[in-house]
Amino acid sequence: MKMSKKSKIVIYILLGLVAIYFLAPFIYMLFSAFKTEGEAIAYPPKLLPAEWHFENFINAWKSQPFGTYLWNSILVTVLTTVGQVLSCSLVAYGFARFNFKGKNILFMILLSTMMIPWDVTMIPQYMEFNLFGWINTLKPLIVPAWFGSAYYVFLMRQFLMGIPKDFEEAARIDGANQFQIYWKIFMPIMKPSLILVGVLNMLTVWNDYLGPLIFLQDRSKYTLALGLASFKGVHSTQIIPMLCITIIMIIPPIIIFIIAQKYIVEGTSGSIK
Repeated sequence: MKMSKKSKIVIYILLGLVAIYFLAPFIYMLFSAFKTEGEAIAYPPKLLPAEWHFENFINAWKSQPFGTYLWNSILVTVLTTVGQVLSCSLVAYGFARFNFKGKNILFMILLSTMMIPWDVTMIPQYMEFNLFGWINTLKPLIVPAWFGSAYYVFLMRQFLMGIPKDFEEAARIDGANQFQIYWKIFMPIMKPSLILVGVLNMLTVWNDYLGPLIFLQDRSKYTLALGLASFKGVHSTQIIPMLCITIIMIIPPIIIFIIAQKYIVEGTSGSIK
C-alpha cells in the first residue's frame, strides 16, 4: 500500500519531534560546554551562551594528560577489534561450513559461556594476569580479544549459514584450499557482519571502565574512560571541564556509528546480495 504525500509529511514531522526530544539533553550539553560556570548553573537556563568560550575545551584537555589517555584508548580499541574480527570469523567459519562430530555440542557449550557474567571471572582473570606479570599493562585489555567472543561468533555464524555452498564448491574446483576459501571468498562476503562486530566491540571497549580500573594502576596507562572518571573526581564541582571532556569522548563512537549504520543493518540480516 502506497502512502500519500500528506501521510509521509505527518510521519516525518512526528519522527523529527521524537528525535529532537531525545537529542535535547545532548544539544543542551553541547552548547553549555561553551558557557562560563555561572551561565551553566544559572536559572532559568538558557540554551545559547552569551559569549562563546572555545578555550574551555583546550583548558580541560590540558588539565590532565588526556593525549596519553586518548592514545591508550585508541590502541586498545583498534587491537581488540582486529583480534575479535579475525578470531571470531575463523571460529564462526568452522562452525558454519564444516561438519564434524560433536559440533552442535561444542557450539552449545560456547553459547553457554554467555550466561557467565564477567563479574564472576574477574577475580580468576586478575590472578591469572598477575601470574603472567601483566598487571598495570594494556595486555589484559587486548590479549583476551584475540581468543574470540561467544556472542560475536554467534552473529557471524548465523550470517555464514545464509551463504549458499555454491561459492566454496566453485572455489574448490578452481583449486583453492580451505584457508583461501575463507580469506578470499567468505571474508569479502562477510563485510557487513565484520563491520557490525567491529562497531559493537569498539563501542564496548571505548566505554569500558571496569576493566581498566582493575588491571591498570599507573596513570600513564589509563584509558580515556578511566581518565574521565579520575578527572570528574578532581573537578567534581566544575561543570564545564567535565562537559568538554565528555563531549570529546562521545564524538568518535557517534561518527563511527553514523558511518557504519548501513552495514550494521545488513550484518544482522543474515543474507547476502
